[in-house]
Order: sequence, then C-alpha cells, then structure tokens
Amino acid sequence: MKKKVWLGALLSLFAAVFLIACGSKSTNTAESSTPASSSKEEAVSGASEKVYTDPSELKDNYDVVVIGSGGAGMAAAVSAHDAGASVAVLEKMGEVGGNTAKSSAGMNASQTKFQDKEGINDSNDKFYEETLKGGGGTNDPELLRYLVDNSASAIDWLDGMGITLSNITTTGGMSEKRTHRPADGSAVGGYLVTGLYHNLTERKIPMFVNADVTNLEEKDGKISGVEVKIDGKTKKVAAKAVVIATGGFGADLEKVAQLNPKLKGYVTTNQAGSTGDGIALAEAKGAATVDMEQIQIHPTVEQEKAYLITEAIRGEGAILVNTKGERFFNELETRDKVSAAINGLEPNYAYVVFDSALKDRVKAIAQYEKKGLVKSGETLADLAKAIDVPADALQTTLDTWNKAVADKSDAAFGRSSGMDHALDKAPYYAIKIAPGIHHTMGGLKINTNTEVLNKEGQAIPGLYAAGEVTGGVHGKNRIGGNAVADIIVFGRQAGEQSAKFVKK
Repeated sequence: MKKKVWLGALLSLFAAVFLIACGSKSTNTAESSTPASSSKEEAVSGASEKVYTDPSELKDNYDVVVIGSGGAGMAAAVSAHDAGASVAVLEKMGEVGGNTAKSSAGMNASQTKFQDKEGINDSNDKFYEETLKGGGGTNDPELLRYLVDNSASAIDWLDGMGITLSNITTTGGMSEKRTHRPADGSAVGGYLVTGLYHNLTERKIPMFVNADVTNLEEKDGKISGVEVKIDGKTKKVAAKAVVIATGGFGADLEKVAQLNPKLKGYVTTNQAGSTGDGIALAEAKGAATVDMEQIQIHPTVEQEKAYLITEAIRGEGAILVNTKGERFFNELETRDKVSAAINGLEPNYAYVVFDSALKDRVKAIAQYEKKGLVKSGETLADLAKAIDVPADALQTTLDTWNKAVADKSDAAFGRSSGMDHALDKAPYYAIKIAPGIHHTMGGLKINTNTEVLNKEGQAIPGLYAAGEVTGGVHGKNRIGGNAVADIIVFGRQAGEQSAKFVKK
C-alpha cells in the first residue's frame, strides 16, 4: 500500500514538473497563445519579453489594418477585433508602444466608478469646461464632448481587460482628482502598453514590427489597403479599412521649428518614431489637417537626457523653486503657463522639490533615480547644498508652503489643488528641470466617428485615425492626463467604426 502511495506521489510530481515546463515555453509569434495566468491582472502586471509576428506571416489582406502600435493603435486593434474584424498591426519601429510607453501621469476621466468609490464629486461638464479653458477655447467642441462623455466607459473597458486604473491624482488645469493611474501609483505608460499587448496576444492579433507603411492604396474612391516595407521587401496588403495611429511629429525637430520658430533648440521628450508619417500618408490622399502650429512644451523635462518628469509629482504636492530657493508660480497651472514662467527665470530652469512621503506615492520617481536624475539630502539643508540654492531661503519656502497646505490657502500664487500633503518627511529630493517639446496638438482632421476628413469636410471612405496623429481635441494647449484619454477613447472608437465600415 505504501509503495502505491509513494509511486502515485512520484507520478503526480512528475506531471506537475512537466506541466510547469510546458507552460514556461516562450511564444514564437504574437499569434501564438499566451502563457496561462491566474488572472488578467497578473498577466498585465507581469513583466515579460514581447514577441512579435514573423514577417512571413503577413497576409495579402485583412478587414482592418492598423498603422502604429501606441495606445491608440493597440486600442483600435482590440476594439476592431472584438467587433468581428480580422486585424493586423503594422509598426515601423522595432517594438510596440510608441510615445504611450513614455507616458507617466495617467488618464483623465470623469464620473468614474473609482471616483465614486473615493467620494470625488466630478462631472463630465466640469471636465469639458476645464479642458476647453486649458485649450484656450479653441478645442473642437464635438470631439471634446465625445472625449469627456466616453471617458468613464473607457476606464471600465480597460478594467474589463485587466488594465485597472484605480489610483487617482490631479494634474495642472484640473480642479478635481480625475487622473487615473495604476493602483500602486506607477507610471501609466508601461502598464498600459503591457496590458494592451497582452490583450492583443490573447486575441491572436498579429503585430508586425519594423514594418514601414509608405503608401495608402486607393480604389474606386475608397482606401483599399497599404504598401509596406518589411523584411527587406515591399508588399501590398489589401484592407477594407485602415486606421492611422502613428502619433505626432514631436521628434521631427526641423518640422517643429519650421511651424514654430520659437521652439528651435528645445529638447524633445518624444520617441524617435514620432515624425508625422501618418499625417503625410493621409495628406497624400487629400486629408485635411488642423492646428498644426500648436505644439506643446512640457514644463518639467530633465534636459541632459530629455526625460519627462511626470506632472503627477506636482499633483501629489511637489513645488517648483528657482535658483534662489523660492517658489515663483502656481505649479498646477496649465502647462503652457508654467512653461512660460520657467522660461522667464534667470537662469531659465527650476527644481521640482518633494519629500520621502511623496516619493513613496509616485512610483515613477524610482525610475528617475535609476537614471541619476534625482538629487537628495538627509535634511533640507543638505538638499539645498546638493542643488546649490540658499538653505535659509529653501527652508522659508517649505515652511510657508506647509502652512499653506495646512490652511488650504496658497496666498502667494493661488494654488488650490495638489495640497493634500505637507512636504515634511525627510529625506528631501529635487530634480532639475526646464521646458521641452512634448506634444503636437495638431494633426489630421477627424469627426467623432474618427473618420478622416478631406479639405471639403467630407469623410475619406475607409480611412480612420486616432490619437496624437489627429488634431482638434486639445486646442492650443493639452491638459496633462488628456493624451491617454484621447488615445483610449478615440482608439476604441476607431476600431469599432472601422469594423462597422467593413460590414457595409
């Protein structure tokens, strides 16, 4: 009897080891099944090497071809697939993610279940009005209305796929906490890209990288596919609809300076692939553009590595000080105004100052530390020495600020948000920053169905666009947290509408 029990246990152990070994095999293409996970959340949060589809598997035709693999492109691909379309994603860079991978603050949304849980009394109308004000009243009202009214359902849509943005903070220009980020307060970009990638692989949607689309094909007045350079060859791929989600042109510094000469010499936070390719592809087919000269500089960019320092740090209570150790502006004004204030300093840079408690609340700071961007001091005097500002002045500035937080009244600069926590927990930290090119508000003109419009205001049949490649949503100035809202809300819509068009 004991021998049988021992043998059974040995066989069970062998079976378990065999299953684990099988489950640990890496996938060869994005069309292969993903490893099993006890939950979608575990799969989304788990770090793993991304695997892409072999170029030889690129078919001659699909219902929908998505150009670009940032948040908008991946959201469109998932949405189109779930609406019944066959989909392929073509990405010119060597990996998916685009500028989305560099995003850090979060996703703005109003009237969400996560706000309700925290007792945050927000409204779509307030979100609309504050974004309109931030954009200088020049936002396309229909696109903006669609963005805010569909933001909560987009949060739910992501949550349903295991991409949960339940930690809420605030950004400049917002009076309510509506910037949603991962539960641990980490940067939204990497989490979002990993989560969407997981959902694409789960659906066996092929993702082709190093696939440079050079032309949109047209037949009988409709977009009929693409021409793509891949694996050293040029191939035509037929499609009943094409979604352009290639991002903006913030990495094309020559074009930026041409459109806005004042921006010549600025560093850019954009990934190398953000060169406006999708805009050019659509313009060649008669597409209209809007707001091309509206290019946003972000106030807090570390200059040596051109690395964006998330607005969530200020949203959680950090302050900006000049080389005299003094505050000089409302840190949570809109990005254009904060950037102008920093540019008006002499010398024209500042420091983001925060304490250890805030460092624990904003996980992105750990990434900045790894890159050597953060100065620290065991005491405030030590920090003042590290960043070469007067210790007495910095102490007075922090004391005044902490009293303003306690009184909920910033008499100096009228700040009214991001004042939930004092800066009083040593050690103290600072990051040297100045403005850098961050976002291009202009791009292809679309309607709320994400159809690309021609110069006569008519939809180009079969052509859709979403994300930073489009213009009109943000007006003259984008509010922090609205880019992620833009790519998810309109990316999802582009997928649904392109799949619907395919079925006509």
